[in-house]
Amino acid sequence: MSLYPLRFEPIYQYRLWGGRRLASLLSAPLPDDGPIGEAWILSDRDDHPSKIANGPLQGQTIGRVMQQSQEQLMGKLARRFQRFPLLLKFLDAHEMLSVQVHPGYARAYPPAADGTAKTEAWVVLESGEESRIYAGLKPHTTADILRQSVTNGTLADHLVSIVPKPGDGVFIPAGTVHSLGGDVVVFEVQQNSDTTFRLYDWGHVDTKTGQPRELEVDQALACIDFLDGAAGLVTPVVETETPVERERLFHCDPFWLWRLRGELPFAVGAVDVPRVLVCTEGTGQIEHRGETYAVRKGEVWLLPAAVGACTFRPSGTVNLLEIAIPPKPESSQDSKS
Repeated sequence: MSLYPLRFEPIYQYRLWGGRRLASLLSAPLPDDGPIGEAWILSDRDDHPSKIANGPLQGQTIGRVMQQSQEQLMGKLARRFQRFPLLLKFLDAHEMLSVQVHPGYARAYPPAADGTAKTEAWVVLESGEESRIYAGLKPHTTADILRQSVTNGTLADHLVSIVPKPGDGVFIPAGTVHSLGGDVVVFEVQQNSDTTFRLYDWGHVDTKTGQPRELEVDQALACIDFLDGAAGLVTPVVETETPVERERLFHCDPFWLWRLRGELPFAVGAVDVPRVLVCTEGTGQIEHRGETYAVRKGEVWLLPAAVGACTFRPSGTVNLLEIAIPPKPESSQDSKS
């Protein structure tokens, strides 16, 4: 059968640093109790596979579609990936996440347990007076300084601190020390990896176990890229203003991401490659081959390569994120233009 625009159900994740604010962002109800820190909205992972929520393929996983209809799904990217290469999430960081590092491909880093590097990026959706994002190290910070600061509790003094506001884009290349929290909600796009090394945890105690979480200081220090200057706030690049304002936020080897804002119909998707749409505000409809697909706030929609370009018709003003998998690796992982 021909593929069509695919919607996926969120997968909620307990996190001790989470809250309950994802209830106002997504239509699917949160579990009854406990802090929910993450909603995985597109995941091709064995432990948490996303399931299709609409149409004839309802109940099928993204992994099964990758296996059975890869040409239709991925187009000219077919056979390049064994799994869908991106993992998409919403995060509700009521308290601070651990200070952590994700591994990269470079030979100096230990390889990820699943063989995949983890570059990621955040789009800030909500923030408060106490919200903070840490992304990267201050100049002249060394491994010895970090190891000592973990011991004496002064690690934050050596991190680049950002006071986030809604709309900010923050780039976190693999090897970057990072954290966020203080009532901040973000959308996260990342490579399909779940490998994290925890450097510092702010004294958190997991209420489920009554114990602090384990640190992985040696592995984290081995992962850090002490020279990378690409991390941090990005400057949006406006590519079009009508019929939709289209800003490019991230443009790196693993993913490209644009923010679209408008109230008139506009084009989404592309010929012979997949695209992902995430609605962060408002509602609308995807129009494809005479069919319409209602889109609500907080939903993720995958436009298979076979769908190609189609029309998005807003109901009032809408904010969308559109995400692409680059057709081939570029020479630089610089996200800023």
